[in-house]
Amino acid sequence: MIDQAKIDAFRQKIRGTVIEPQDAVYDEARKLYNAMIDKRPRIIARCANVADVVTAVNFARDNKILLAVRGGGHNGPGLGSCDDGLVIDLSVMNGIRVDPQARTVRVEAGARQGDVDHAAHPFGLAVPAGIVSTTGIAGLTLGGGHGYLSRRWGLTIDNLLEADVVLADGRFVTASSRKNADLFWALRGGGGNFGVVTSFLFRARPVSTVIGGVMFWDIDDARRVMEWYRKFLPKASTECFVFFGIKTVPAAPLFPADIHGRKICALIWCYNGPKGKAAKAMRAVKELPAPLFEHIGPMPFPALQGLFDPLLPPGLQWYWKGDFVRELTDEAIAVHLEHGAKTPTPLSLMHLYPIDGAVHRVKPNATAWSYRDVRWSMVIAGIDPDPANAEAISTWAKNYWSALRPHTAGGAYVNFMMEEGQERVQATYGKNYKRLRAVKKKYDPKNLFRVNQNIKP
Repeated sequence: MIDQAKIDAFRQKIRGTVIEPQDAVYDEARKLYNAMIDKRPRIIARCANVADVVTAVNFARDNKILLAVRGGGHNGPGLGSCDDGLVIDLSVMNGIRVDPQARTVRVEAGARQGDVDHAAHPFGLAVPAGIVSTTGIAGLTLGGGHGYLSRRWGLTIDNLLEADVVLADGRFVTASSRKNADLFWALRGGGGNFGVVTSFLFRARPVSTVIGGVMFWDIDDARRVMEWYRKFLPKASTECFVFFGIKTVPAAPLFPADIHGRKICALIWCYNGPKGKAAKAMRAVKELPAPLFEHIGPMPFPALQGLFDPLLPPGLQWYWKGDFVRELTDEAIAVHLEHGAKTPTPLSLMHLYPIDGAVHRVKPNATAWSYRDVRWSMVIAGIDPDPANAEAISTWAKNYWSALRPHTAGGAYVNFMMEEGQERVQATYGKNYKRLRAVKKKYDPKNLFRVNQNIKP
């Protein structure tokens, strides 16, 4: 139990808002993106600035309180919160400043990807990030970050120039290639293990209008599409990003009513290069049967980033499993065909995201993210609004993932993992894990920051 007098004193020390269970806003404030997970923190500190974060970290450490950190609040296993402890909520620290001359973007840790896209787009710029605009930029970045621009410009961490961090001892430092370089190395993929990042400085890339959209085929064509895809991708220009999915056509106005609810396989495209060369870059898809549905064309990059937002609002039931994939073998395709055809609910899916091209040009030990030689990052996600379906979507995702394990690289993108234990965390970092432990021991020797995919000191 935390002494109420200490909480009251803490409340007086910060500019932001301290929320407790008896407050009317508590239930709304503690809600998680993944409604399958329900946590009841003792205190939520909605920090207004860096000074608030320092005060909150010191309070948790000095009072031996379990501490969780929430940025954009998009974490799948609910690791932005905890039971009976203190949550540092950064959601109102969401300022963004674009420097169009330097082509950099300074982003506070409570911002979401769509906020960054909106701020950078008028300058013809973008920060390479994910594919859903509601994703929190902090968690995405600290886990590595891959998305539509990865093949051309690398992971989000490959475009990170520096980060401001509040450490476990309350110190405020900047980590970059020149200052606290060991911490900077660890932050690039090592998750929230080393402190509270309060802001990021990114290198921005020239992106304005892209050629993007979706193509759907009946699930019966999945084998042919996957065989085509594994041959096409390694030869494709890095300006061309395309990911493969197995899913169900949603009952949304964008799609013809006669294919609503149909199980399909999909290719989702983003071409960011000379517009006159887009058709050539995508021409090989004509080798496939005519799609059931096709919607490809020029669009502002933020529009493509937000394309799936209406289908994935906060408050759904989620259970996801991930792995890295080096090769899409015939045997792996057979597993996908078997389990992908059994998606238990209309929103459940499997995606294969390319992480080759520029991602491969960075050495495996240059950042904490070690899987620089794989072709895809795979996610299997059981999704549904109804809590009654939680067991069904979890079982499907686990069985699908287990069947694929012999055909994957052994580790996963930390942002596609539930709480899966130390063995999985260690497998995800591979040869970099020993070095990460050393950095953890230096900056957080008592493991204050442990509500995460934890690297134990």
